[in-house]
Amino acid sequence: MHPLDVAILVGYLTGTVLLGIYFSRSQHSVNDYFVSGHAIPWWAITGSIVATETSTVTFVSVPGYAFGADLTFLQLVIGYLIGRLIVTVLFIPSYFRGELLTVYQLLGQRFGDEVKRFAAGLFLLTRSLADGFRLYLTGLVLSVLLLTSPVLRQSVTAWVPGGDATLAILIGSILVIGGATIIYTYLGGMSAVIWTDVVQLVVYLGGAGLAALILLDRIPGGWTEVVQAGGAAGKFRLIDPAWGWTRSYTLWSGVIGGAFLTTATHGTDQLIVQRYLCSASRRDASVALLASGVVVFVQFVLFLLIGIMLWVYYTMHAPAELSAVTIAGRVTTDRVFPQFIVTHLPRGVIGLVTAAVFAAAMSTLSSSLNSSSATAMADFYIPMTGGRRSERHYLTTSRLWTLAWGVVQIAVAMVAIQLSRRVVDEVLGIASFTNGIILGIFFLGTFTSRVGQRATFGGIGVGIITMLAVRAYGVSWQWYVLIGSVATFTAGLVADACLRSATER
Repeated sequence: MHPLDVAILVGYLTGTVLLGIYFSRSQHSVNDYFVSGHAIPWWAITGSIVATETSTVTFVSVPGYAFGADLTFLQLVIGYLIGRLIVTVLFIPSYFRGELLTVYQLLGQRFGDEVKRFAAGLFLLTRSLADGFRLYLTGLVLSVLLLTSPVLRQSVTAWVPGGDATLAILIGSILVIGGATIIYTYLGGMSAVIWTDVVQLVVYLGGAGLAALILLDRIPGGWTEVVQAGGAAGKFRLIDPAWGWTRSYTLWSGVIGGAFLTTATHGTDQLIVQRYLCSASRRDASVALLASGVVVFVQFVLFLLIGIMLWVYYTMHAPAELSAVTIAGRVTTDRVFPQFIVTHLPRGVIGLVTAAVFAAAMSTLSSSLNSSSATAMADFYIPMTGGRRSERHYLTTSRLWTLAWGVVQIAVAMVAIQLSRRVVDEVLGIASFTNGIILGIFFLGTFTSRVGQRATFGGIGVGIITMLAVRAYGVSWQWYVLIGSVATFTAGLVADACLRSATER
């Protein structure tokens, strides 16, 4: 990276910290810190939802998907849109009946504290693991870019005992990204998270759009060539009607599985639900969620078209350059877009697009820290203290929880350095099958009035066993939430019927 690119990146990270300092002035209570006094406009919440569900993995993997395949990823995005409609009708009305800080408080009201704490604890565990690994992957991207500087590599090699510049720069990258995210989230709370998300959305979409324009300029025939060459190779295929439990990105797994996945992530996961709670009304929350679906669809179309343009450029005009991302004779598709960024973007633009990669990551990480802190406070600490401490005490403790979860995620990222890619994939997959179990619990609370705590835990047990079996048999992850939620819900109903039958004897 050129010094100008490094300066842009440092300026971006500094700016996020300054935003946190600015919003810290308005933090006077737990309500301010976690739900921003219910005063955030719907359009800002829309931007925050989109930024939060977009990570560095999305930024580099979705173009990689289209590079290696086609547009069938959009079948999953159609499922995302359907899931948003379901959440708007089924769950959002219940979020505005009383004062909530977390979505799991609803489970406490319906089933009791044990179920609430189980769901909240599961969220904290999976969120810390998944986002710790996301932090590692983001640090990996930064370290790869920094290692392109011979001066930096030589300086680090001379300074670090043993001279392992690669490892040292990776660790430093994780600490810088994690540290900056912790600082602005610690200080500014949810207000800083949401407004920084809005800025980050503009940054990473702008960066992706600029990279797309430069990429298109590198293709001699322009958009006409992209359409002709991509069309001839089947790159614009949108629908795959094939059926199979082990197949991903088909019409059925994408639309049905994607709808259930979004119903879980956007309807029962504190990471997203906390944004609705920042709205002034149920209507604003609904508008924000539905509008985010439109933005997400446009965003994925952009990323996928970048992937097709990358395929046209590299296969038609620069096949030799693919050797840099080829391992054992196969192109690593997730590395194609980063490779283009490093080798073809001009000075300054590399810094901007790199900042865009970090924007995608930091928006998710900051949201994770704040929602984890809210869950620890509202579902564990405040009930444990009986709500008898001062508002200042709870605000200070909330910030300390933010710091603590940040340290946990950095620790997970450090552990990830020592693990194989296969283990990383397995840990990231944990969140996929736990989402179904949580959604099944919410279904029991929404569609039944008699199922109690004991029957619900019976459903949870069957849900966990079912998901372990599903993963063992190689079922596509896009079916996880559907299978997990149906298994948990059905087993809960059966357990309730058995308990009632035993009582009546």
